[in-house]
Parts: sequence; C-alpha cells; structure tokens
Amino acid sequence: MFILIICYISWELYYARYRRYRSSGRSFSTLVTAVKAAGLVETLKSAGPFTVFAPTNEAFAKLPAGTLEAVLADKAKLSAILTYHVVAGKVMAADVVGMHGKVATTVQGSGLHIDTAHGVKVGTATVTKTDIVCSNGVIHIIDSILIPS
Repeated sequence: MFILIICYISWELYYARYRRYRSSGRSFSTLVTAVKAAGLVETLKSAGPFTVFAPTNEAFAKLPAGTLEAVLADKAKLSAILTYHVVAGKVMAADVVGMHGKVATTVQGSGLHIDTAHGVKVGTATVTKTDIVCSNGVIHIIDSILIPS
C-alpha cells in the first residue's frame, strides 16, 4: 500500500506505479508506516487536491539513529512533520518554474522555501521525481525529510 496511502487512486493504477517504483529501487514503506501512525490516512484519501512531497525509505534512513523511532512515538510531532510535506492544491513541476525564492504554505502551517536555481529544492530536500498525478493531487518524490522549524 505504498503510494495508495498518499494518493487515493484505483488499485490498478496503484499496482502499476508500485511495480515501477519498486523496480527502480524506490520504496515508501516508512512513509506509509508514519502516515498510519499519525492517523492521516483518511485525510490524505480525501478529495484534496494536495501536493505531497514524498520521502523515500532512503530519505528516512538519513535521519540520525533513534530519531525515527522517537518521532513515531510522538503522534503530535509526527503529524506536524508529515503535514509539513503537504501543500494544499495541485502544484505541478511546470508551475514551480517561476517560483524561485517564493514560499509555499504547508498544511502544517509553516512556509516551505522553493529554490529552482539548480534543479528543484523544497526546503532542504531535492525533488528527484515529479508529477506523479493522482485523483486527489500530485506527488513529488524527495531525497530527505523536511522538518518544520
């Protein structure tokens, strides 16, 4: 149920995307576990639209030892971190081209700085894959975890 949690899409489409990302070495099981632990499944399955910056398992692995376990045990902190990865509305890669230096407001409430000088960065994360279109928005894959200040 990797991408399905983030994006409420049909099983057929989910399965095709799941196979594609598994074959490319990308996995989202840690994100899925975190979304479930925070109680955000139903929220992310709602009509949206949402733009989700989805970190891979490799992104979670970059966290210092013990950090993930501590955050998973703190539902409020976990929810704040996860909703910091979500922007209301459907923001496609083409929309970001002219947004260098701007700030996108996250569902968590804090701003996320956008840098398009060398590729695309949101906060401290680099966007590695864009425009995974879903019935309730879009997913962009990122290489690190975004932590609100």
